Amino acid sequence: MGMSDFYGPADEATSIAVIHRALDRGITLLDTADAYGGGRNEELVGRALAGRRDAAVIATKFAMSRDAAGHMRISGRPEYVRSACEASLRRLRIDTIDLYYQHRVDPEVPIEDTVGAMADLVHQGKVRFLGLSEAAPTTIRRAHKVHPISALQTEYSLWSRDPETELLAVCKELGIAFIAYSPLGRGFLAGAITSTEALAPGDIRRTHPRFADEHAARNRELVARLAERARLRGATPAQLALAWLLHRAPHIIPIPGTRKPERLDENIAATAITLTPDDLAAIDAIAPPGAASGTRYPTERMGWIDRG
Repeated sequence: MGMSDFYGPADEATSIAVIHRALDRGITLLDTADAYGGGRNEELVGRALAGRRDAAVIATKFAMSRDAAGHMRISGRPEYVRSACEASLRRLRIDTIDLYYQHRVDPEVPIEDTVGAMADLVHQGKVRFLGLSEAAPTTIRRAHKVHPISALQTEYSLWSRDPETELLAVCKELGIAFIAYSPLGRGFLAGAITSTEALAPGDIRRTHPRFADEHAARNRELVARLAERARLRGATPAQLALAWLLHRAPHIIPIPGTRKPERLDENIAATAITLTPDDLAAIDAIAPPGAASGTRYPTERMGWIDRG
């Protein structure tokens, strides 16, 4: 996402080099969406995978689009599902999408209708597996009855532990992989963001409550304590946060994003960290559920999260 949208300018050549480095190092899951840069990120992934399609599992999403004024809209209408898939296939330069997500649940369209249209894409060979993003347990169960849901993508990290209430258990019960997006709190848990003003103009995090002055100070205290624990393990706070997720359960898969090769390497190194029971207890004490100050999205975007 950050290679094409939301986090300020990025260099395409560097972005493609990062994708190639990830593939070379054994990272196979590439996650994008048609909403990232209005399709530009899918085009970037398509160019990066030229000649290397078989090396990657490609996940993309539909449902969110911007109108002429730049406002986001959500659609789960069957006819939109079909047209969105065709457009993504063209931009990605592929014949089949490995994992196709509904990016956000459309409250105006029964989930059975949306997933029914997605299932048609599987039967046509245009999609291999289906996923949902930010869907509530009841929605997941209804969708799963129409067609097996293979993955649920939802924000999950040391400062967003809401999935522990019910979502993780539902996914385990139904055999659904839980894809944890923003596992580093949109970079905040890495410890490098010292103020909102340091973010690039147009960076969407400037609008996120957790980055605002009234919440950021408390959240920086959390990261400082995490960094101290990471230092004891010879790791960075980002690596400790990722290692914590990797230790939660086998069906939890974090997808950290980056635009820099050195950060990619740092993230990959987290897979080599083995946390002890003492480490896990200390981390839980530092960042228990609800520890982060502020909501994870502005009020309008919190309304896009399915809570039914």
